[in-house]
Amino acid sequence: MATNLAIDPELLNRALVVGGERTKKATVTAALKEYIARREQAEIVASFGTLEWDDTYDYKDERRARDDRLGGTTD
Repeated sequence: MATNLAIDPELLNRALVVGGERTKKATVTAALKEYIARREQAEIVASFGTLEWDDTYDYKDERRARDDRLGGTTD
């Protein structure tokens, strides 16, 4: 899909140099991917501390119980 954008030429040239891409299209594509990844990471970081945690949970006990049900270890 062709899209015409008015991109600041100075920013685009800096991005070309810093990013090491060969074309403007590749530079913009890489920049958009990085932008999306950073925003998604920010959403994950924002969720830190929002989960309820059970301090009494013992994963080793759960693993032993599972292994007993299955008739041995699964390691």
